[in-house]
Amino acid sequence: MSDKALPSDESDYSLPGREQDSDVGFFKPEPEIEERPKSKGIIIAGIIFVVVAAGFFSYYFVNQERIDSEILDNTIVTMEERMVEKYNIGQFGSDHTHAAMVMFVESERLNFGLPAFQLQSKYIHFENHNHYQIHKHANRVPLEMLFMSFGMKIDSGCIALGETQFCQDRENSLRFFINGDEVGGISEYEIMHGDRILVFYGDNKLLDEQLAYLNSLEIHDIPKRDKVNQDKEIFI
Repeated sequence: MSDKALPSDESDYSLPGREQDSDVGFFKPEPEIEERPKSKGIIIAGIIFVVVAAGFFSYYFVNQERIDSEILDNTIVTMEERMVEKYNIGQFGSDHTHAAMVMFVESERLNFGLPAFQLQSKYIHFENHNHYQIHKHANRVPLEMLFMSFGMKIDSGCIALGETQFCQDRENSLRFFINGDEVGGISEYEIMHGDRILVFYGDNKLLDEQLAYLNSLEIHDIPKRDKVNQDKEIFI
């Protein structure tokens, strides 16, 4: 019988290919990477959108009055720029003209001396709380630009100010007069110095009285320019 003994079952030191001497470690399969469900990314994006939107609306709610005011201002500027292009309006300061205009609606005179009607356009406006005298500061400026500057629209059938409208019907006429002569409309009219303009809406029985009131108003003369400093002066 041979002296050599079989290797013990409890030891692998004498076995060929034991783990310590083999390349098994180099061939172990790589751990599987768990694929993130696509729906999870969509959910995260949705949460981010909701958070950003909530922040925006919270900011708007707190600053609503200021933001709306800025939007309105920007809109007015854009509309005026479009009007300048539409009518090929001259350079600011290319003209200086004064005229009187009154508007009666059902016997009530519209007060253009209120702040909402004052200095709303640099080209044509009311100023100094005066309720009737128009100042025009450029060539080719129509009355439409004046009306547009404070949100009014006038055509042959209606006067519209914001959501309020006065349209001619059986009981009320809408009529326009320039220097006592009736005209079909005034929106595209460019005032001349000393013009007197009446916008009449109501009972025709009141017409003569309102024309007389218009003719009683004083139209101030244009200030004379200092010839030495005329390039530096801008009259409003």
